[in-house]
Amino acid sequence: MHLPSLHLFIIMLLIPWPFSSVRLCAPDSVLVPGMGLTPGKTLTSDQGSFALGFFTPSNSTKNMYVGIWFNDIPLHTVVWVANRDNPITDASSAVLGMTNNSRLVLSETNGRHILWMSNIIAGSNSSAKLLNNGNLVVLSSDGAMLWQSFENPSDTVLPGMPMRTTHKTHPPWRMISWKGPEDPSTGRFSGGNDLDTPLQFFVWDGSVPYFRATVWNGYVSSNVGLQTVSPLMYLTVNKGTYGEAYATFGLSDGSSRIIYKVDYSGKTTLWRWNTSLTDWTPAIPSSPAYRCSLYGYCGAYGYCDNTEAIPTCKCLDGFDPSNKTEWVRGNFSHGCWRKEELQCGGEDSFLTLPAMKVPDKFVRLWNKSYDDCAVECSKNCSCVAYAYANLSTSNIDGDATRCLLWTGELIDVEKGGAVGNENLYLRLTALSRLLHGNKEVPVKRLSRGSGQGAIEFSNEVVVIAKLQHKNLVRLVCYCVQGDEKLLIYEYLPNKSLDTFLLSMF
Repeated sequence: MHLPSLHLFIIMLLIPWPFSSVRLCAPDSVLVPGMGLTPGKTLTSDQGSFALGFFTPSNSTKNMYVGIWFNDIPLHTVVWVANRDNPITDASSAVLGMTNNSRLVLSETNGRHILWMSNIIAGSNSSAKLLNNGNLVVLSSDGAMLWQSFENPSDTVLPGMPMRTTHKTHPPWRMISWKGPEDPSTGRFSGGNDLDTPLQFFVWDGSVPYFRATVWNGYVSSNVGLQTVSPLMYLTVNKGTYGEAYATFGLSDGSSRIIYKVDYSGKTTLWRWNTSLTDWTPAIPSSPAYRCSLYGYCGAYGYCDNTEAIPTCKCLDGFDPSNKTEWVRGNFSHGCWRKEELQCGGEDSFLTLPAMKVPDKFVRLWNKSYDDCAVECSKNCSCVAYAYANLSTSNIDGDATRCLLWTGELIDVEKGGAVGNENLYLRLTALSRLLHGNKEVPVKRLSRGSGQGAIEFSNEVVVIAKLQHKNLVRLVCYCVQGDEKLLIYEYLPNKSLDTFLLSMF
């Protein structure tokens, strides 16, 4: 967006403007007031890994941008763009310079048209430097960092870039996609940590959740599943000056180049530079990997089963599709409903669902052991599930535990297919817990008009329960409530034995 002319006039009066007497040059890695960078010239990091300069995304456009790219690989890969929404249209007059009060400013038409500027005003004698990790920084005369491109990312995360996971004094940290494969302007998708908890990473389509990664469960080393990426890839989490938490991923010496990117279609990918192919290849599968991995795609109490050859939506144990007609048609948005309502009073139990991406919308309890976490959910009639992890390997908030409770609908659940999946403990009635897995069972219902009294019912339960034989049907359980009596028998998929005996005659 171009600045209004009145605002531009005021800014030009207030800012000490060096461009009337700017020296156009091609510095190595430092830019100081009175020096300017023009198209065809670059600012390179000390070891030559990155370059800052002017570029056009493709031959089909005349728009020009200022960006940072890898300087030591043959494929032109842009990792940061300054003026992504205000392209240069007059390359002959474009210049990136530094004002006397430490602002980086990109302008054209001899400084009369400002396209971009850094959001910092400081003292004089500052300089801009491109570091060898790809970070463009503005430094004061005593070396203090006044501004950095890492705090203002585009669509790419580089090793060493601090990703702010909690927000107190700073605005939310976001990586924002390009609008298209050759259009670096602001796109639809953005990625960053949940505003409510630092434990999970989201991708948004505008303001609507599009994809949610697994909830962080304390693994600081991503070496699991990434052995082919590098000898060691690690994640560190620490607190900054204002008590805000930052996550940073790093690589050991000699590792392949790695970038994490959100693209114009909403996919996030950890890319590795493949020297033999001279191209970027996915280090792990992109996310979301499947259609049913999209946020909330399977509805409430539904989950995306990634263990199937063709991942699809299923209902959690103890639940059935809310709208079976729509479910069969492939519309899973209605989700699932609980077949047996919970009875608060000690009759419910918890079913362990392994290798799950646990749901969104959880409540975290602090300083709890696993047993404490289970009890907290058990005694709360509104609690429908819980999960637990030990975060002692990376404790940054004074609590080495992570007890999560769910008291509402379970949304955005997946099974298998990702590093970091864990056990989800799902609350079910005693009957549903016994018959989990949606197995078919025959039910014998005896109401007041059945003619069978309490004594006959009791005798049937006792006799069938005692007759345990491989050729006899097994009584699974029974239930009595008032005049209603239920007998749950083992299901015989091949029919009863008499069918085969009588067919012989």
